[in-house]
Formats: sequence, C-alpha cells, structure tokens
Amino acid sequence: MRTRQEIKAIAKVNFRNNYGTLLGIMVVFTLITGALSSLSALTVGVTGIASLFISLPLSVGMCLHYTLVYKGGTPAFATMFNSAFSVNYSRKLGGSLWQALFLWLWSLLFFIPAIFKFFSYAATPYILANYPEVKAKDALKLSMRVMKDHWADLFVFMLSFIGWYMLSMLTCGILLFFYVGPYYAVAAAGFFTEIIDEGVRTGVITEEQLQGAPFA
Repeated sequence: MRTRQEIKAIAKVNFRNNYGTLLGIMVVFTLITGALSSLSALTVGVTGIASLFISLPLSVGMCLHYTLVYKGGTPAFATMFNSAFSVNYSRKLGGSLWQALFLWLWSLLFFIPAIFKFFSYAATPYILANYPEVKAKDALKLSMRVMKDHWADLFVFMLSFIGWYMLSMLTCGILLFFYVGPYYAVAAAGFFTEIIDEGVRTGVITEEQLQGAPFA
C-alpha cells in the first residue's frame, strides 16, 4: 500500500490537472445543498427529508469523480450527476441512508463508539461509487472489513491536513473552498482506493464481493 505521503503527492498533481472541474462540482454541490437547506428551514421538515434523496446520491457521485481524478483520469463535469442519478440510484441512496442511520443510532449510545463507527463506515460511499454491483448493506460490511485495521491510519491521514485547515481559518474559509477542500477530497479518495486495493491483496475482501457476490 502507498504511504500517506505518496497518496498526497499523487493527489496534489492530479488535483491540479483537474482543478477547474473539481472547483466547478464543489460550487454546484454547495449551491444545491445550500438551496435545499434553505428550503428545509422555511418548510416543515418534509423538504429536509426529501433533500436527502438528492444530496446523498450526489455525495456518492462526487466520490466517484474524486477517485477517477486520483487514478489519473480527467472525468467530465457531468460525471458526478451521471453517477448519482443514472446508475443504480436506489442502492446509492439506500447505502447512504443505512450508513447515516447506523451512525445516528450509535451516537444515541455513547460518543466514543460513534467515533469508531464513523471510521468503520468511512469507505462506504467510495465502495458504492466505484463498485456498482455491491448491494447497499454489503457496502457497509465491506467498509467495516477493510477499515478494521486502518482506523488509526485514517485518523492520522485526516490529522495531516490540520495545518491547511488552520490556514483556511485565517482566510475565512476562502483557502478551504478554493484549494484545501478539493485537494483533500482527491487525497481522501486515494486513501480509500489504496485501502480497498490492499484489502483485496491481503484477502480481507475478495474481487467477487466487490462484483456483488453475496457474503458467506
């Protein structure tokens, strides 16, 4: 598996090669989710629930876009939307809803277990995005398997961006939106790509399971 430094170096090069498109999808996603949040605040909760049917699949679509960029591709602007709504929409929505539900239920118990479950389920949207044959609940199971020995790695990976986030605070979020956010998104996609690939190499998960084969 590539080191954290190698992942970030690859992400930085490929992020710069796709900067315009990456910034564009972040602007569009922010506008859409912001509009949905505003509508939710003005209506009686129904709009808020309905917005999940748009924002959650879009988040998965963005994960595919970021993964393709990390792998050296130049995905089109429409990739996020095509992935979100044209290919297996229901499983992307279902997997995201299951993830959100389980995290919410764990948060009702204790704070610390909820944090561990956050790390355990973290690969779910990337599995949903990149492996369209994997069923919604199986995506969570696969995430738990590949993340079992990598919670600390993910924590350190996230912590390695703390300097960027501190600089972003000094710029009132401008640096975050125009540089740090897209860069981190591609790097995170790289991290989960490497984790999933290592899971296959070490036998933690199988190629067949990523192609939708049922769990034993």
